[in-house]
Amino acid sequence: MCSSQRGREPLCPAASGLSAARDRPTSAVKLYCGACADPKIEPDLGGRTWGRRGHTPVVTVTGGHDTRVSLAALLAVRPGQRPRLIYRTHHARRGDKRKGFTEHEYARLLDAAHQQLGGPVVLVWDNLNTHTSGAMRELIAARDWLTVFQLPPYASELNPVEPVWSNLKRSLANLTKHNISQLTALVKTRLRRMQYRPGLLEGFLAKPGLDLAPLW
Repeated sequence: MCSSQRGREPLCPAASGLSAARDRPTSAVKLYCGACADPKIEPDLGGRTWGRRGHTPVVTVTGGHDTRVSLAALLAVRPGQRPRLIYRTHHARRGDKRKGFTEHEYARLLDAAHQQLGGPVVLVWDNLNTHTSGAMRELIAARDWLTVFQLPPYASELNPVEPVWSNLKRSLANLTKHNISQLTALVKTRLRRMQYRPGLLEGFLAKPGLDLAPLW
């Protein structure tokens, strides 16, 4: 399967050698289109609210430098079935060399998606350095059920997971989050609500204008 924007050339397999489409009997292929993003959400996420003239509302938060939660998600679609949202959260501990998701954490997310969805998986994601590293290439090569396509550089508008993050941040803007634990709980609650709204997920998939029809 290959996704393309209407009126543009189809996305091609990753030229860096992440993976190429494998020869499989058509009857044995179960197609999914996944996209992954890794935003950072902080407790002091801004928004709009009412307040006395000349007095800006202020919410005090705690946590020092540990005030960020990273997210990764897959938006999966299969012809004839409802789309599905699979996500993970990550809170880096003080002293961690990597603040966001590591290659092995992404691999575990993909393994979980494969187990839930069943069958081969076609993954479409961006050019984040973790997605294109040598360690990630090795992890992908070890999974014969996984085929990877990369979006063009600087093309976040083609990633249907980006609207997920926009929707999530808007829903959190005016909620009081005093610490990272409260923020993480609110994030998970909002994402779980999205999982049970297939119409909303379909809207996220439709926004980039991608043609999700299988090409084999």
